[in-house]
Amino acid sequence: MVSQISILAGHGRDGQPDARPRLDLAMGEIISVVGRTGSGKTTLINDIELFADGDTPTGRRLLFDGRPVSVEDRDDPARNPIALITQHTTFLSDLPVDEFLTTHARIRARSLAAAADVVAETLEFANQLTGEPILPSVRMTELSGGQTRALLIADATVICDTPIVLLDEVENAGINRTRALELLRRRRRIFIFVTHDPRVALLSDRRLIMREGRIAEVLETDAEERRLAPAVSRLDDMLSHLRERLRDGQRVTLADLEAFS
Repeated sequence: MVSQISILAGHGRDGQPDARPRLDLAMGEIISVVGRTGSGKTTLINDIELFADGDTPTGRRLLFDGRPVSVEDRDDPARNPIALITQHTTFLSDLPVDEFLTTHARIRARSLAAAADVVAETLEFANQLTGEPILPSVRMTELSGGQTRALLIADATVICDTPIVLLDEVENAGINRTRALELLRRRRRIFIFVTHDPRVALLSDRRLIMREGRIAEVLETDAEERRLAPAVSRLDDMLSHLRERLRDGQRVTLADLEAFS
């Protein structure tokens, strides 16, 4: 399994190089990619997913444990070390959830008995990420946005077992973000979030700051930011609570605010 990926510097739209000639990301790290709209966040994710080798507009190169990706890992979906999950992902399959997951597990060269165990683990993992329980008998196309994202994250982490998981702005789709980050950290993968979410950013190990298509800065999450993270989470929970009350057609009262003070 890949234990480290390295991003060798490319350049932004302004011709300026990335902030570091070589950026190493190690197994177990959670990385946030942040920046304004159009700053190059998704472009960076695409470079990683495409195993960039100086052949993308940014000129970046990717190394896996110090080497370019092998032809076998690049061309064989079962060996691909990267899983990408986006906010726009939808299912074309109309299979029940358990049948879909079992089929995927069998494709990954697992026996029927082993597949049953890993499907149960995947569903348990997914149901810890979303407040809407995912039932095995529900059809894939009937899942909500939050359930879909939770199932995809669980599928990539448990069934695919890929060492690198890229998540492009999925955190606002019904996912319990604090719980998700706790669970993902235990899995010892390299998780890279494209995000606008302060909670996700502050709970990450490092933030890659994008400007004009380049990595302008790399910030380590420091001790003060870690101390502030719980307060930021409470503010975010309060806003989510107010949003749900308004969606349900309810009135907002002072008590709704005081509940989070």
